[in-house]
Amino acid sequence: MATTPSTPSGSLSPDTEKLPSLVHDTRTDHLTPGGGDVLDDQDPHSKGCSGLTSSRTTSTSPTPSRAARRARSDVGSVLARHSSVADAVSLASIDRPPSAEEKLPPSKIYHPLSFPVLALLMPASIFGVLARLGLQAITTYDGRSIFPLAWVQAAGCLIMGFALEMKEPFGRFYGPLYTAVTTGFCGSLTTFSGWQLDIFESWLNGTASHRDWFRDAIDGVGKTVFTLAISLSAVSFGAHLATLVVPHVPTLPPPPRRVRHALSALGVLVYAAAYPAYFRLPAAYRHDATAALLFSFPGTLSRYLLSVQLNGRLALFPLGTFAANVVGTALLGTFQVLQSVQHPHPLSPNACSVLKGLADGYCGCLTTVSTFATEVIALDNRKSWLYVGLSWLVCQIVLAVILGPSIGAGHVSRQITCRYN
Repeated sequence: MATTPSTPSGSLSPDTEKLPSLVHDTRTDHLTPGGGDVLDDQDPHSKGCSGLTSSRTTSTSPTPSRAARRARSDVGSVLARHSSVADAVSLASIDRPPSAEEKLPPSKIYHPLSFPVLALLMPASIFGVLARLGLQAITTYDGRSIFPLAWVQAAGCLIMGFALEMKEPFGRFYGPLYTAVTTGFCGSLTTFSGWQLDIFESWLNGTASHRDWFRDAIDGVGKTVFTLAISLSAVSFGAHLATLVVPHVPTLPPPPRRVRHALSALGVLVYAAAYPAYFRLPAAYRHDATAALLFSFPGTLSRYLLSVQLNGRLALFPLGTFAANVVGTALLGTFQVLQSVQHPHPLSPNACSVLKGLADGYCGCLTTVSTFATEVIALDNRKSWLYVGLSWLVCQIVLAVILGPSIGAGHVSRQITCRYN
């Protein structure tokens, strides 16, 4: 039970001293002269900012109920202040649209499974997949110093951190946009299953490089450590960048009803266009992009449903994200086996394109590094490293169980044998 230290304006009331500390701030001595994180209650726009911006003025502390609501809702401020959340509600709110915790009026609050929220996840998933495939294409070249997935994870996590700090402005304008950016775009741009398969292929030397087992181990450990470091740093950096922007964000009027309905309809039409794009565009585009677009939204929707249903079940362990990453990694390993089968009669180009689309689209969108990295930072050190270690170890064991026997028996090649033409 933590006790809030006194501020220059005087000692706090006994009721305030008995308030449970929901957020443990490791930088409070740098925020206020008295060591407390003081909010400015007179400026309504300052409530959505992080502790770095709200500490510019001092006033009396809010009532316990208001302080508790702020501590639970502002995950972006937690990241910006190098703090950790201490309740499951805050952790589960990362993927959900802004709610009453952001002090929004009931008219601006959307149910996590409402149609406007789900409709905007559709185009966001497509754009996230296109951004991932595009980044991987332009960063894959001979003599590169950074592996392509590092760029993907860094970009998605940077945007994720920025959007988390902007959650209240998103909510005051149009809440489903927040979920579209974080869960839809960032979650589809980053991929946990692709990262895990990349590490596993390093152990096996899947690229058939001229190196020994020790260099294989170095490569796998390097992809593990550097992806973690890049992703965690990008989320924190994005949250800090947002603290510079939030005080200057104007209060925009929410869009009228007809505009909101038009956005929902447009989102559905954008995803529906993926089907004629798959069949009407040249077949050469299917394995490159159009097949992945077909399976993008189902992957995002599966992850979102797991997050909504499971992330609040266990205290400070994001079970939904963990389940999505493990299941997606298992499916990716299965699709990898099917694409690498050594058989006298190989799969047809259409079958290979569908498998590639399932791997890049469904598995890439079902698993996420951006939400994973945010949860790691938001948890305290002990729980965060347990979460990281368990996620990494379980996924590597799953890939070993799926890929190991097939490769060892000689039925599956270490490289993909599918032909798309």
